[in-house]
Amino acid sequence: MKEKNILKLCMKPNIFEAGCDEAGRGCLAGPVFAAAVVLPHDFDCKELNDSKQLTEKQRIELRHIIESNAVCYSIALCTPEEIDSLNILWASVSAMHKALLKLTVQPSHIIVDGNRFRPFNEIEHTCVIKGDSKFQSIAAASILAKTYRDEYMQRLDKQFPQYEWVNNKGYPTKKHREAIRLYGITEHHRKSFNLIEQQFEIDFLDK
Repeated sequence: MKEKNILKLCMKPNIFEAGCDEAGRGCLAGPVFAAAVVLPHDFDCKELNDSKQLTEKQRIELRHIIESNAVCYSIALCTPEEIDSLNILWASVSAMHKALLKLTVQPSHIIVDGNRFRPFNEIEHTCVIKGDSKFQSIAAASILAKTYRDEYMQRLDKQFPQYEWVNNKGYPTKKHREAIRLYGITEHHRKSFNLIEQQFEIDFLDK
């Protein structure tokens, strides 16, 4: 008999419910990505889990399963400029709204990882702390947001290899902060963040 996932499929059965999550909130560079996923009522994947608990290989394999089986899904982002303007929390929420807007099926309920959200199109929503380890649809959204963002940062790395984004994906590793000290910042860095441990005035790289 197939082993069931310990994560619940949804909060409200027999309706189209969208799970939402983001990736990249704690990064120094790059956009914040968000995904919205509506899973079918009979979906169950025992391997599905919070993306942070999975290896890169597992995330990629699960992404194919999610994309092949979801009723619909979408991915969206907010740029570093939007993050600097809105702050990272509301930029993350804005990215989720963009993703929800792109869904081909309108959900009747939205479940969101975390504890902050803003209403979307008068659709009922519920915030779930650590929701990516409780509901399959949120876990699926976390995997899509993470894998799409990682691919984006890997592409950027080809233009800016000195920051090692292919490895750190824009997160504040020691090597990333040291590269900022040595080379300054790019248009992909978030100027409102503490980019080095003792903030200095740093110039943009020549484009």
